[in-house]
Amino acid sequence: MEASPNKPEKIKLDFKDSKYATGRRKTSIAKIWLKKGSGKIYVNGKNYEEYFKRANHKMQLLRPFEVINQPTNYDVRCNVKGGGLTGQVGAMVHGISKALLMFDTELKSTLKKEKLTTRDSRSVERKKYGHRKARRSFQFSKR
Repeated sequence: MEASPNKPEKIKLDFKDSKYATGRRKTSIAKIWLKKGSGKIYVNGKNYEEYFKRANHKMQLLRPFEVINQPTNYDVRCNVKGGGLTGQVGAMVHGISKALLMFDTELKSTLKKEKLTTRDSRSVERKKYGHRKARRSFQFSKR
């Protein structure tokens, strides 16, 4: 079957003996498959450099590997959905850190010190009735 000119062809990756972990941040959920390899990272079938355009997103994504001083020892395949790009990167970092612990439990103290294994529980505060936003009130007019 030929790939249509509008849709890029999805890359088939072999992740048979890989470790699986789930990462979360805000409303994003990342499913991570991690295996020993050469440092390739695929997000939703694309290379991470195509998916994340901003430099700070790319830098944040590679942080777990830099913390353990092994930037090119693992391959990552990720399916991420929900939220925006910043939330998705945060979810991926959380998932990658959890998957790295499955390979080597001695990395726990290093990753925990950098707060990469903990889920960042901050999310958007809900809107309250009688207010314009979560805390912002409507403009008050005395007269």
